[in-house]
Amino acid sequence: MTEILILYYSRHGATAELARQIARGVGEIDGASARLRTVPAVRPIHDGATEPAIPDDGPPFCTRDDLATCSALILGSPTRFGQMAAPLKYFLDGTSNEWLSGTLAGKPGAAFTSTSTLHGGQESTLLSMLLPLLHHGMLIVGLPFTEPAVSSTRSGGTPYGASHLAGTRGEREIDADERALARALGRRVADITLRLAR
Repeated sequence: MTEILILYYSRHGATAELARQIARGVGEIDGASARLRTVPAVRPIHDGATEPAIPDDGPPFCTRDDLATCSALILGSPTRFGQMAAPLKYFLDGTSNEWLSGTLAGKPGAAFTSTSTLHGGQESTLLSMLLPLLHHGMLIVGLPFTEPAVSSTRSGGTPYGASHLAGTRGEREIDADERALARALGRRVADITLRLAR
């Protein structure tokens, strides 16, 4: 079974829901399965608080073994000032060993995000997540305009990856176009991964 690692950080749940939709898309491709993983929050040193070794709810924290054994990687993060959130960046900054050994080289990679406003940096956040994947030697997978919802969406969804417009108070649920594009990204990454394995 080809395993697609969906690694994300979600603070209020919108990015997590997008991850679940992408996982459903992966599951629609015979021979592929999704593994959901998250990263702990980053806290200031003077804060004194620590994250539990295992999350209270949701998927487990990502391990080096998850990176080594996956066949593809899809990164997700809410937007923070037009780029990925600090917890995901902090995790990626700790993958020097994987970079040196080529653990992810040649594997497909993709990205997804959630923003509170329409022009809050969906595309720049996706690009900020794709840059480390390129440095790792991954093969970038996006959403082509052959996916009809890329042209019709009035909320989330871009050629650079799946996205969701959550609203300033998180009041917007994932709409039909966002859902379709999230699943399409999962299917596309899974399909390309299986083709590469032949």
